[in-house]
This record gives sequence, C-alpha cells and structure tokens, in this order.
Amino acid sequence: MEITAGGRLEIRITPADVGKRVSVRRVERGSTDAPRFTDTVGVLTSWNAGVVTITRKTGESVRIAESLLVAGKVVPAAPARRKGPAASFEEVARACARAWVPLESEPLGEWTLRAAGGFTRRANSVLPFGDPGTTLDDALARVTSWYARRGLPAYVQAATGAAGTQELLCAELEARGWVREVSAQVRVGGLAAVGDLAVEESVVSGVRLTRAPDEEWLARYGRVEDPELARRVLTAGPSVWFATVPGRAIGRLVVDGRWAGFAAVEVDPEHRRRGLASAVMAALARRALEEGASAAWLQVESDNTGARALYEGMGFGTHHSYHHYRRTAA
Repeated sequence: MEITAGGRLEIRITPADVGKRVSVRRVERGSTDAPRFTDTVGVLTSWNAGVVTITRKTGESVRIAESLLVAGKVVPAAPARRKGPAASFEEVARACARAWVPLESEPLGEWTLRAAGGFTRRANSVLPFGDPGTTLDDALARVTSWYARRGLPAYVQAATGAAGTQELLCAELEARGWVREVSAQVRVGGLAAVGDLAVEESVVSGVRLTRAPDEEWLARYGRVEDPELARRVLTAGPSVWFATVPGRAIGRLVVDGRWAGFAAVEVDPEHRRRGLASAVMAALARRALEEGASAAWLQVESDNTGARALYEGMGFGTHHSYHHYRRTAA
C-alpha cells in the first residue's frame, strides 16, 4: 500500500485506471477502535456508482464500496512464473485451442466462433482474442445468433490471471447476465520430468498407444453421445495420441511444436491410487519427447482438488485460468 511520510495510507487509483492491475485495502464494516483491513489484488474492471470491482486471477469478482477504500495503487502485471516453462498467455492459450479443433469455425473480427456439434465446451465456444471488430453488444448478439442457428447454447471462453488475459471481458459478460458455468486452471510444466515420473517400468510398458480412440477408450471417457462425432474432434490436432491401460485407464496427448498437451486422463475408480494416472502420463510424455516437445500443459477444473494435487506433485504450476460463460435466456 502507498504510505506517505506522515504515515497515512493513500488512494492512488481513479476510474481512469480501469483495466490496470491494482492493489487496494479496505476497512471492514463494523470496525471500531481496532479496525480490520482486507487487501485485494487484481484487475480493476469497473468503477461505477460508488462501487469498485476488482477481478482476481481466479476470475472471482470482488465488489467494494468506494467509501470503504483506505488505500490503493496500480501495481505491475503479474510477475513471470518461476515454475515451469516461460510462455505468454496467448502462446499457451493458442496451443490449448489447437488441441480441441472444432469441426466448424468462423471469424468475428479477431474472435473465433467454434462449433463441433456440442461435443466439449472447448470446441463449442468463442475464442475471444483481440477485437471483434464491432461493439461488444453487437458481437455478443452475433455470437448468440450463430450458435442458435446450430442448435447450440452460446458460450464464450475467457481467461484471467496472467498478463494479457481477459478480466475486462469477464466483467462485461457478467454485467450482461452471462453466467460462468465452468472454471479451470491451465497448468504448465517441464515435459522431461513427466517422462521421468517414478512409476514401475512394467506398468508404463503396459500402456498401449494408438492414433485413434477405440470403443473401450470412448466408454471410459464417458462424455460421448455420438462416437463418430467424438472421434472427429478428438483425433484432430497436430499429432494426437491415445493411451489405454485395458480395463483400467486412458489418456490423450496432443504434440504441437514444443508443447505437449495432456487431457482425458481417466482411471477406473476400482484401480485408483495405484500409479496408473502417472503411468499414462509418463508413457505419453516419452512419446512427446521423441517428437521433439519439451514443455507440457494440461487443463484441470478448479474444483477438482484431487487432480490438482496430483499434477502439482508432477511439477505443473498454474499459468492462468479460463472460464466458460453461457448466455442466459432473455
């Protein structure tokens, strides 16, 4: 916080700082002789009618009455990550997008509208990089109409938590009644460490790698209504591999330049805590290393505490978060 030579806290932000990363301190209501303070760091996404809104890196919006502010200042963009490969938000986000290729896409300015018959939100949502080339309200109206013509709900995938992410767009969507349905973390790590996971070689060698998912793989994945549609989406990408431990576990890998993206790591409930997830990851990582990749990414839903702990132990650190916003009925 900003403190003057006389010891006073100062508010050094104004509505003109909307869009910048800030740190603010507010006094808690009801404080008496010993006031309590709360600090919030994030992107200043609005300052209207005496209310300040700050979006944290997790995507959570914090609304603070202007009258409760006691200090505030603009702070540098989120520091560079200290764990895992260095990469910009756009580099990682575009690698993730190339791993879930839609069957149909259309540009809207610098946005991309994506559809794949409703199979996965990631392939059936707007990727809003840059400027849509029109007003936000007009862009969202076009988005809604485009998905409605395909019999699909309108989703926008927006990110928070790193330099260049889309906190302002998230705030604008929420202000227009779009509902955040799913939040996930994008985690990155070194690929070699995944290939070297401490797993029995006999277990790793039992992982079968193929270029397409068979019926058993799709059944284990468990999100498939149309197998042919699912195969078309799942097999699209620069270099795609599917891992299977028969009757026990599956996984998916997309190798894309220096990046290896892991997804769909699923273990039968009766066979969990036996190292099968690590074996699947290790087998896929070794294949990616053979193809020249060096960095790894994966996506894990924010409320999946078990998977988050597993990936943390493998050396994956959070790079940014993304959120799927759905248009609600008018």
